[in-house]
This record gives sequence, structure tokens and C-alpha cells, in this order.
Amino acid sequence: MPSCRASCPRRSFEPVLETVWVERLDEAASREVRALLLAARAVDGRPEVSEGGPLPFGDGLHLLGRADGQLVGYAQLDTTGDSFGRQVAELIVDPGHRRRGFGTELTRTLIAKADRKLRIWSHGDHPAAARIAEREGLARVRELLIMHVYVEGADWPEPTLPQGVSLRTFVTGQDEQEVIDVNARAFEWHPEQGSLTLEELRATENEDWFDPAGFFLACAPAGAGGTDTADGRVIGFHWTKVHPADPDSFGGEPVGEVYVVGVDPAAHGGGLGRALTLAGLRHLRERGLRQVILYVESDNAPALAVYSRLGFTRYAVDVQYAA
Repeated sequence: MPSCRASCPRRSFEPVLETVWVERLDEAASREVRALLLAARAVDGRPEVSEGGPLPFGDGLHLLGRADGQLVGYAQLDTTGDSFGRQVAELIVDPGHRRRGFGTELTRTLIAKADRKLRIWSHGDHPAAARIAEREGLARVRELLIMHVYVEGADWPEPTLPQGVSLRTFVTGQDEQEVIDVNARAFEWHPEQGSLTLEELRATENEDWFDPAGFFLACAPAGAGGTDTADGRVIGFHWTKVHPADPDSFGGEPVGEVYVVGVDPAAHGGGLGRALTLAGLRHLRERGLRQVILYVESDNAPALAVYSRLGFTRYAVDVQYAA
């Protein structure tokens, strides 16, 4: 695809940013992008990227911004969009080339390419992103909180399940469809989680971190706990995750995550969400982990209340801006 020169006025001694959109990153571009993301992670703590393995951003279009031949900025535009059809973008400027207007130029190029429902992430609520958003008329429309708790001293009692509900762990090859069905009902409102597919769940089972022993399912007989589910059907789940030790995060220790807690709306009101959360937290503690994190929408008051009572406090925030 042809390249284009950004039109923002610049001082003569500053390099001009040249941008190009590509549908796929070739091997050389992938190395450049990985190096840029690793440099950003060393300064910002984000994104989650390693020396090996896949890049953290998925399919779509890739925007490469170069100055004097060097990659100084990168954006990825998910053209498929979230559960509500909104295109979503990630944008990162190399730490050594910030405060030169490159972020603004990349943002304008991104907005010009995307549709009118574009959402752009600012991981860690970066002040520079807020300044660019204000200048470009972008609205702050979503806050995703990262909450954190130290395991030592946390009061996590044995979970109390609603009457008739039993707890077991996930069985690979058996429980996928029921989990997908409950997930779709529980997260119908969520931009990402509600669109989880059977194929995506099965693909996750091949990830190194996947552990069915940390994937808890709540099951109930017909009518138990006010539900209308059939005998033994899944009515909720808590999927935990363990992140390997990273020298740039959480003191270089492995960290557990309350990855997803989902409860069928028909089973709300009986304390099942809290019971599932406790089951997963106690499992992570038994694995010897000293810290646990979770992600939760800032306007999800019921979930925030549950997590706060379990000792979680606000650690960081990711923000979405809308064009």
C-alpha cells in the first residue's frame, strides 16, 4: 500500500513522520514492532509482550510510523470491532521519541482511516494520551480498572454456595459449550467478553497458562437456587489465570488473576458470584501466589463492592476514548 506524509506542521529540524498502513506485518516489521513494544513496556509497564511468542495485538490493519527510517510509532486497528461493532485501536509511541508530536499525527491518521465509532485505548491512563484526546476532541467513554490484593492477610473464608448448587472444575472436551452459553448471557452487555466463541475457548485451552484445575464451575439441579436450569447444568464459573514472573511487573513475582467470573442472570441474587470468586482466590493462594489482580469496569458497582470487601484496591486504569 502507498505511504503518506503526515500533514501536521513541524519545526524544520525535526524529522518528518511517514506513515503506512499494512494488512500484515512481515518478519522485518514484526521485529521492529516488537522492539518498540518492549521499549514501551520497560517505561510504561505495558503492553504485555515478550521477547518471543505472538505480538499482543490481533488481526486488522497496522499503522507504521517512521522518522528518518526508524519506527517511532505503531497503531493496530481492529476493523472487525467489539461486540457492538465499534472499531478498536491500540496506539503506542516509542519512549525515546515522545513529546515530538508523533502521537498526535498517528492519532489523526488513525481517525481518518477508521469509521465514526472508533474507540482508542490508553493503557495506564497515560497523561500524554489525555492531552492528545482533548486536542482532537475525543471523549473519555470507558474506564477499565485493574484491582490488586496481597494474598497474605486476606480474609477469604470457605465459599458458601446457594442451596442445591455444587462446585467442580472444568472438564476439557465436555464443558466448553455450557460455559460459552452462560458467558453469553452473563456478559451480553460487555464489549469484548460477551462475544467469546467456542473456537476461541478451545484455542485458549492450548495456551501454556490454561489450567482446568483453576477453572471452577457452579452447577445446580432443576429449580435450585431460583434457577430454571436442567439437572447439573452450569450456572456460573470462575476462570483463574496465573501470569509468569516478569521483572517489570509486581516485583518480579508470578501473579494470579481473577480472569473471568460469570453468573447466569437467572442465578443472580443468591451470592453465587462471591462464592465463585472465593473458590478461585483460595485456589490461587494454595498455589503459593502472593498477589492477585483483576479487571473490572469502573461503573460495575455490584462487582466493585464484592471485590472491595475481599480486600482488592485500585491499582491502575485503562481508558477508552471515542472519536
